[in-house]
Amino acid sequence: MGTGRLTGRRDQEATVPEASTAAGSAGGSPAGSSPRSLAEALRARDDAALAALLRARPDLLGPVPGDVTQLATRAGTRASVVRALDRLDRFALQTAEALAVGPDPCPYPVLEGLLTGGEDERARAALPEAVATLRDQALLWGDEDRLRLVRTARELLAPSASRPSPTGLGPTVAEATAGMSPTRVQEIVAAVGLPATHDPVSAVTALTGLFTDPERMSALLDEAPAEAHQVLGRLVWGPPYGEVTPNPTPPVRWLRDRGLLLPATARTVVLPREVALHLRGGLAHRDTAPVAPPVPALREHRPQLVDANAAGQALAAPATVEELVKSWEHAGPPVLRAGGLSVRDLKRTAALLDTTEQQAAFWAELAYAAGLLAGDGEADERYAPTPAFDDWVELPPAERWSHLATAWLAATRTAPLVGEQDTKGRTLSALGPELDRSAAPEVRRRVLELLGELPEGASPDPETLLARLAWERPVRGASDLRARLARWTLAEAEVLGVTGRGALSGPGRALLEGRDPAPLLAPLLPEPVDHVLLQADLTAVAPGPLRRPLGDTLAVLADVESKGGATVYRFTPGSVRRALDAGHAAADLHAFLKEHSRTPVPQPLAYLIDDVARRHGHLRVGAASSYVRCDDDAMLGEILADKRSAGLGLRRLAPTVLAAQADPTVLLEGLRAMGYAPAAESRTGDVLVARADAHRTPARSAPVPVPEGPPVPDATLLAAAVRAIRAGDVAATAVRKEPAVTSPAGVPGELPRTSAAETLATVQAAALTGSAVWIGYVNAEGSASQRVIAPVRVEGGFVTGYDHTADEVRTYALHRITGVAELADDQV
Repeated sequence: MGTGRLTGRRDQEATVPEASTAAGSAGGSPAGSSPRSLAEALRARDDAALAALLRARPDLLGPVPGDVTQLATRAGTRASVVRALDRLDRFALQTAEALAVGPDPCPYPVLEGLLTGGEDERARAALPEAVATLRDQALLWGDEDRLRLVRTARELLAPSASRPSPTGLGPTVAEATAGMSPTRVQEIVAAVGLPATHDPVSAVTALTGLFTDPERMSALLDEAPAEAHQVLGRLVWGPPYGEVTPNPTPPVRWLRDRGLLLPATARTVVLPREVALHLRGGLAHRDTAPVAPPVPALREHRPQLVDANAAGQALAAPATVEELVKSWEHAGPPVLRAGGLSVRDLKRTAALLDTTEQQAAFWAELAYAAGLLAGDGEADERYAPTPAFDDWVELPPAERWSHLATAWLAATRTAPLVGEQDTKGRTLSALGPELDRSAAPEVRRRVLELLGELPEGASPDPETLLARLAWERPVRGASDLRARLARWTLAEAEVLGVTGRGALSGPGRALLEGRDPAPLLAPLLPEPVDHVLLQADLTAVAPGPLRRPLGDTLAVLADVESKGGATVYRFTPGSVRRALDAGHAAADLHAFLKEHSRTPVPQPLAYLIDDVARRHGHLRVGAASSYVRCDDDAMLGEILADKRSAGLGLRRLAPTVLAAQADPTVLLEGLRAMGYAPAAESRTGDVLVARADAHRTPARSAPVPVPEGPPVPDATLLAAAVRAIRAGDVAATAVRKEPAVTSPAGVPGELPRTSAAETLATVQAAALTGSAVWIGYVNAEGSASQRVIAPVRVEGGFVTGYDHTADEVRTYALHRITGVAELADDQV
């Protein structure tokens, strides 16, 4: 960035808490000296390293820090540090945990001893990379002889009585004796053979020196009874706390008298950290994991076989989604008041799809995530297809699958949570508002990436894959959500056709790489067929996926009996009546079957159609309240005599007309349940086509996934942020001339304070001489900043000049300038 004629910068900075982290692999400090603060370490980074930090921790950009000092302070906030720790791999986290229980600052050889014990070569080889990772994440700063874990991270990872450390270590001697009486401390000092001191601080120092001296400590432990060693053995690897009775056993009393066990509460004792480290041989962890667990291939299949299996699932997935969404286009299930689908409606959907409730929830959530299904927004809200569904069903099968798979990969909706309870004890419902899990897309993608690293056609043992994921992102809390998400991903990917036989398919690999998988999937799918094979047992076999007009009509005329490579449809009186209700005449149905069947139309099927058509519409139902009309008065008498008609409230109005108290829909269903085939008629006496208009929601966009933290910034934003931070740093560190009269403020980092007259005179003089000045400025939003400008024109209450920090000409309102100061001579 251009800095005009400014050639130097002041190395003054506000003292930054160690909680703000130090930084990058490019870290270091000028002239080879050790950085004295986190801000100084960050300032020593080049632009590429600073951008890498902002990319790894995008929360630091909200909003863009004004300078490096603000960046360092923000990087040390608790929320930001917690987020950064959660993204460390297991060994990097173990390194941070070792630093938290080590000295502060910690020389590199001491850290190496805490992690390797001088014997673990794999840990020794992996340690430099782990330290570099902590630096890159701004969780560690300082040279190798003075490594400093930021204070917030140390507070989070160091052991305490309420939060044990993952290392299993307890407090130090100094921490454990903080509330102990000076007399008791002196008694412990005397018991271990140390000379008495004049104050408790020096006594604790002497005791710490004994416990950290291997030779003297070994000699002290040689005097301990055997039972005392057993007590220490139970506490050494943690937890370091143990309960004691008011009258402890002799071994415990021996350890307590010599400070090898120190009181934590009235009923518990704790093993001091120094003692535990001696017993452990200097190790902070019992087991370290310096190398990521491998994910070997468990089985190997021919890639063609994998793709074929995946293609079969990929063919079925869009068909299942289409069947579900179409079943909701006339009278979809209502939306619960709290949002989501009721348990009863989920059961009905599962029965419709002939699958489990969990699978039904998955398909419903997939359709919702793909934007094919939504609430209609009416007062009595129901789920219905969106207008996008009509476009989707017209796509080729491969493109339909690609749309679903892309939505699945990015969705934060997690259907397997349906039926579980939230933190308030409420049951989570399908399509409900509480199913988003921001970690889901990342876990899905990482699972597929690990599958993609195997040879084509190879599938791993799921347990090895889960172990690898646990190493890459160890769970610091009690939740096992990431492991569950990984298991669900493996199952969903297989059902969806992203994988086949546990191996990543060719279309799945393209999906993962961001390419369109449709061209790879299309050759694997069978071509739609335009015919069926009619059987004598009133069934039809579709030898493949049916073309759309044929499939739609057959779905009305017959019921699906079984699915698979070939779909079996069964013709029943009810299905034929459904086709007649939809407006098809018997002659149309005969012609349709003759045209699309490769086998002759069986006589039983022809008889079935004619028989249902003969009786269809013989009875007529209309809306008076409702009525039944029939030319055969004997049939009406038969209906009146039937006990099953009692609930319909029928009575004869004329020889050929019955009136009913029930509405027409209920009357139609009641008569059909009695074995008749009535047809509805209009007010003019014409037969009504019972096909309902397909209901659609207003235009809806697919739900936006809930991100896990701030989005990763792109290169343009990173470059602008780094430029702004550097610019602010130039202004914040520029050296100013000392004023003739010392201001009482003079606190580093504060905005300059001058009167309005002084401000105007100084900027006018700078405009005449062409020199630069340092100003404090508060914009219209109330945001304060420090700028270095070279005024060119001062008029009308505004100063216009070249802003060195922004590298452009800008205009500033004089009344918003808090103060102004001239730059030191060596700065211009």
